[in-house]
Amino acid sequence: MRLLGQVIQSVGKMDRSTKFWDKIAKRYSKQPIADEAAYQKKLQVTREYFQPDMEVLEFGCGTGSTAITHAPYVKHIHAIDISSEMIKIAQGKACAEKVTNVTFERSTIEEFSISDQSLDAVLALSILHLLQNKEEVIAKAHRMLKPGGIFVTSTACLGDTMKYIKLIAPIGKFLGLMPLVKVFTTKELRDNLSDAGFQIDYLWQPGKGKAVFIVAKQAA
Repeated sequence: MRLLGQVIQSVGKMDRSTKFWDKIAKRYSKQPIADEAAYQKKLQVTREYFQPDMEVLEFGCGTGSTAITHAPYVKHIHAIDISSEMIKIAQGKACAEKVTNVTFERSTIEEFSISDQSLDAVLALSILHLLQNKEEVIAKAHRMLKPGGIFVTSTACLGDTMKYIKLIAPIGKFLGLMPLVKVFTTKELRDNLSDAGFQIDYLWQPGKGKAVFIVAKQAA
């Protein structure tokens, strides 16, 4: 009964998060990138790891802009998001730009199923701090990757500079004004990656309070 209660509670949280992102999808898609220079550098660094024959997963893909931008550099990208409204917008973008090697699907990373050691790269961009169970998700990404595969993440480590958000976030989430937001530090994220079996190959932060960009490798 306790396990059933935990599952019901988890589904309830997921439903609330889905509704939040569905509601803001159109507005989100029209927002300009906050730091264009940093975004372009992250794209460039990621592409330095790409090869034309790579199979890639991006989870938490939002409205698909990054997946579509990366598409010419790899064989195929499977891009998933919890919001069906985000996915609709992403599919529209891909169609308009005639991008055929990106598959967009509404799914959570927990629901997503693929054989172990079948991916060359997993992208988790602006998503880990929005997950209830980032440690489990990082471990799952490690299992999905081939030996030598890469895990790329850009993550808001709010515990470094915004510890007070621990008090604000639950209220905002309850009122439907914010999604689930988890507070942790860069060190905690690095430890999570190390515990899962990753080695950090590249780490960059464009400024204090900015998202931390990491490329981590599965041991070959």
